[in-house]
Amino acid sequence: MGAPPLHRSKFSEAVTDRACPHTRTLPRRDKAYSPLLIHIWTYLRPVGWLTEKDSPYPNIETWEIEAVLFAMNDEDQKVPLKVREVIPQLSRFIEALVERIKQGGRLIYAGSGTSGRIGVLDAAECPPTFGVPSDRVIGIIAGGEAALRGPIEAAEDDEAAAQTELQRLQLCEKDTLFAISASGRTPFALGAALYARKVGALTGAFTANPNTPLENLVEHPIVVITGPEVLTGSTRLKAGTATKLILNMITTAAFTRLGHVRNSRMVDLQLLNRKLWQRATHYLMEATGLSLQEAETLLREMGSLRKALDHLHLPSQEEGQNEKESPQ
Repeated sequence: MGAPPLHRSKFSEAVTDRACPHTRTLPRRDKAYSPLLIHIWTYLRPVGWLTEKDSPYPNIETWEIEAVLFAMNDEDQKVPLKVREVIPQLSRFIEALVERIKQGGRLIYAGSGTSGRIGVLDAAECPPTFGVPSDRVIGIIAGGEAALRGPIEAAEDDEAAAQTELQRLQLCEKDTLFAISASGRTPFALGAALYARKVGALTGAFTANPNTPLENLVEHPIVVITGPEVLTGSTRLKAGTATKLILNMITTAAFTRLGHVRNSRMVDLQLLNRKLWQRATHYLMEATGLSLQEAETLLREMGSLRKALDHLHLPSQEEGQNEKESPQ
């Protein structure tokens, strides 16, 4: 089956944000691609992508299970070292992100398939971990909620759907859009990044291939060259692992800088279950010298670990650090 017929993308038309008045001409990076050129590149250049190259383990289906696992583990060990290479670029993105969040902005992940699911997962973990509102970090995925539980592969080709979803969220200039696409050419991710730049939002992206349309479209590209997969083209493997590591770093570093961490502990964690309650009680006992009963009583009275610590006049941050964003 050949590639889908080329047609003029809806993004070739003027993009107007109904919610935010800051729409502007797309700024250029080193290269700036028109929507139509992006659409053409999406279908005409798949052969050169490193993530599509043949597996370094031919005929792996004939191997014993233990040998397959050793091969996978060998490949997985390369991923953290590749992530380490992009820490300077990632740091610059997070610094810019923090400034947007201080102004009331949000972080929005956009992706399809595995990439989208990982984005939704990271967003969902921020409220219980850092006590931030559930709309502070948002994940959107091609195909919507149904794509979280099953494949809706054709949805990734609908770049207009990304614009529609971002308009629904009222994406604005103070927000940050982080597109996720291992290939760097997924239309849904490209459409999200293009629309975000039109409204003046901060833009970043993850990709596992060099010199892609997505890399050249955003202000802060994070390119982690994970190379060919054990199963040819299965980017849920090394590229997926790299994605999770990058998103872990983004939200952990950002909300640590924003004051949601004290002495490497999550002081704004939500006391939603027994495990989190015990964690907060243990930290309160360590920090104050209170007994178990005293710590539990104080937590019940205050309703949160931070309020309990503040009630005892324990400083939440060293003087001079960035002021903390208000927890939920």
